[in-house]
Amino acid sequence: MNICVIGTGYVGLVTGTCFADFGVNVSCVDKDVSKIDMLKRGEIPIYEPGLKELVTKNFQEQRLTFTTDLSEAIKKSLVIFIAVGTPPRDDGSADLSYIEEVARTIARNLNGYKVIVTKSTVPVGTGSLIEGIISKEQGGEHKFDVVSNPEFLREGSAVEDFMRPNRVVIGARSEQAIAIMKDLYSPLYLIETPFVVTDIETAELIKYASNAFLATKISFINEMANICERVGADIHMVARGMGLDHRIGPKFLHPGPGYGGSCFPKDTMAITKIAKAHGYTFRIVEAVIEVNAALRDKMVDKIRELAGGLSGKHIGVLGLTFKPNTDDIRESPAIDIVERLLNEGALVKAFDPAGMENARKVMPYTVTYCNDAYEAAEGSDALVILTDWNQFRKLDLARIKKLLGAPKIVDLRNIYEPASMAKLGFEYTSVGRPDKSIHRSADEPKAV
Repeated sequence: MNICVIGTGYVGLVTGTCFADFGVNVSCVDKDVSKIDMLKRGEIPIYEPGLKELVTKNFQEQRLTFTTDLSEAIKKSLVIFIAVGTPPRDDGSADLSYIEEVARTIARNLNGYKVIVTKSTVPVGTGSLIEGIISKEQGGEHKFDVVSNPEFLREGSAVEDFMRPNRVVIGARSEQAIAIMKDLYSPLYLIETPFVVTDIETAELIKYASNAFLATKISFINEMANICERVGADIHMVARGMGLDHRIGPKFLHPGPGYGGSCFPKDTMAITKIAKAHGYTFRIVEAVIEVNAALRDKMVDKIRELAGGLSGKHIGVLGLTFKPNTDDIRESPAIDIVERLLNEGALVKAFDPAGMENARKVMPYTVTYCNDAYEAAEGSDALVILTDWNQFRKLDLARIKKLLGAPKIVDLRNIYEPASMAKLGFEYTSVGRPDKSIHRSADEPKAV
């Protein structure tokens, strides 16, 4: 089967590469000539573990190609995936201009039956919009079907998420299109992947509902962390006690500076706009957005309090990306917090294993970028952990203490234990935990 994927951003590149690894012939298309040239040279424009090796393998085996010739890619493909951006407009609703442009181009190049699949996250009704544009532009000469097949890829785990997904969602009106999509995903039947086959509108909403619910869990546990700090409880034990209930589960119950990235901020805002467009107020998600925004101020308060003010203080920062194992800084809580520190007169030295090149493009020039965590700590009045990269979990704390101008650590990802840090002589603060208390493990039996 020949398919094409329009857009070589995060979703498009991972999707095209993984389908090629399934044995499908894939043309990845982008109008950005420099990006296509880069991919042809074997250079990957994003940081994603395991992706470069997969691209190289399938490119060399000639199942994966990169091109700017969209017309040719459409004509030779049975299935066309749309994976272009849907950025938020000023009012928070999704901008579908790229989707509409692609739909018109597809219509002009139809030369037979095609299955046109939206991989991009799009509002309910986008499938019908695409159907309308293509029908109008091509005058009914060729048959086609539109399918919604939303992606559920986590940055840092995208290859694994594609190859071993929790589910595959297919929204379509045509049995023929459903059969073709199932054939395309047939390798996943061998590992008994659940398939959700439904109508287009329901499939479109599943993606938004999923992201809104996950964002809700994050904001909920951060609200609980605020309560824990007031009553002297440990948020990690609260989260563990909650997560062992199979109805709740342990995922996304991790306190910190809130959610970020390319999906949650955009999708939570978009689903509230979808609701309002249909005469409804999605109060829970509106509260989730409000809680997440307020967290940034609270995190800066923690840093200011431990550092004894911010003006003129040297602050070392570990982590700039919105999560580990990615170079993505979009809507990163870390970037926002650093900018707030700078606005209050702090002098910031930062280190991130993958995100510094992207950070340089958006951060004020006054930020000093370091070669490692120890350089960021050297001479700093406080060290702040903003992203939970694994390499930050096993720092040489004795060395860190000697390098710091003052032995102060603000751990906004709760990587270390308060009692241990106190024993080492650090002034230490984290999120949702008493700073110096010792708690019995949930697995440790109580003495009687």
